Amino acid sequence: MKLHKLLIILFLSTIALSATAQTESQLRRKKEAIQREIEQLQKNLNKAASGKKLTLQQINAINAQIRLRQDKIGTINSEIKNLDNQISQNTNTVHTLQGQLGDLKKEYAGMIRFAQRNRNAYEKMMFVFAARDFNQAYKRIKYLQQFSQYRKKQAGYIENTQTELNGKIKVLDKTLREKSELLKEQERERERLGKDKNQQSAALNQLSKQERQFKQDIVTRKKQQAQIERAISAAIQREIERRRREEAEAARVAAAKEAAARAAAIAKAKAENKPIPAAVAPVKEKTTNELLTNDASSAKLAAGFENNRGRLPYPVSGTITERFGVHKVDQASMDNKGVNITGAEGAAVRAVFDGEVFLVSLIYGKYVVVIKHGNYFTIYQNLRTVSVKKGDKVDTRDAIGTLANSGDVAELHFEIMRGQTNLNPEAWISK
Repeated sequence: MKLHKLLIILFLSTIALSATAQTESQLRRKKEAIQREIEQLQKNLNKAASGKKLTLQQINAINAQIRLRQDKIGTINSEIKNLDNQISQNTNTVHTLQGQLGDLKKEYAGMIRFAQRNRNAYEKMMFVFAARDFNQAYKRIKYLQQFSQYRKKQAGYIENTQTELNGKIKVLDKTLREKSELLKEQERERERLGKDKNQQSAALNQLSKQERQFKQDIVTRKKQQAQIERAISAAIQREIERRRREEAEAARVAAAKEAAARAAAIAKAKAENKPIPAAVAPVKEKTTNELLTNDASSAKLAAGFENNRGRLPYPVSGTITERFGVHKVDQASMDNKGVNITGAEGAAVRAVFDGEVFLVSLIYGKYVVVIKHGNYFTIYQNLRTVSVKKGDKVDTRDAIGTLANSGDVAELHFEIMRGQTNLNPEAWISK
């Protein structure tokens, strides 16, 4: 029973540690990914630092770096918590093994003492011959054989338990060292976070000195973005109107056929003196999203896009430095219809899902590409070059162009629209 209890404890401990190891591996990968993003942002900031004028992209990059640094510290805290759980589990296992080893040694000592008392063949024979009958003598012979076998097994159990105990102690020591290293790393990241916040404070002080120029830059950006959005909106509206005309024409033809068929049915009913059939109810006008998915291929693309919510790949390798929605930088208000992803100049920009290139336009010296996925549209702004044209079919992760440098940093503006409604891309792309 004690052996069974020991095996159960070791089995449960192995399962728990396996699950923890998996989580630990995931956390390590996440931490490494965050560090890569921080390093890329720092490269961009170093490049932009040579300019005397502070830009919105620089401020967003500094803020994003602080956010990433905080995420990394949070990930390290999770790693430490995992290690604490491992330390607790291993400590409990070590105590259990030590207790089991002590019990096994006591039992083995008792067997050794018994064997010492009955160590010569004469005493064993007397033990057998002292039996009441042949059956009891046979049982005593079997007992002596089984006792000898059990004593050997018990010695094996002690040896295995001692080996397992030594292994667990080594793992425990290794885990304690890992925790010590993580605590040092956490302290280093806290120091770097403090430097990042000092950099943020210095940037905001510089911003107050350049307030007029900074506000003018934001006004210019708003005007340019508004023009791009009008061009995209107009293209989508034209597509909707084209679909509406096609639907209206199809409805007109169907209504004419229905009218002719009804006239024939009425004439026949009158001739046969039967009730006149009821008129067919008018077809309800389709919504914008229904118009954009009124064919099988468009409906399939839209359904596939929806099913991949939260799993779409990043359109470019980088970090989100400006998020979706209304937010303020100093006293200036910004309404971002998508997200801005800072990456490396010339990096490949890729389609996030299968679709058809809906629009390629050159505005303010940079390319804009819009891809249609049924009633969904993905928009890629600030491309230096493009490798697709209107009407091209693209697959997920196909390269559509390269990222341009917008002033100080290379930044992709990425949007997702459902019909004419903007959606938050962070809810759709993979974490």
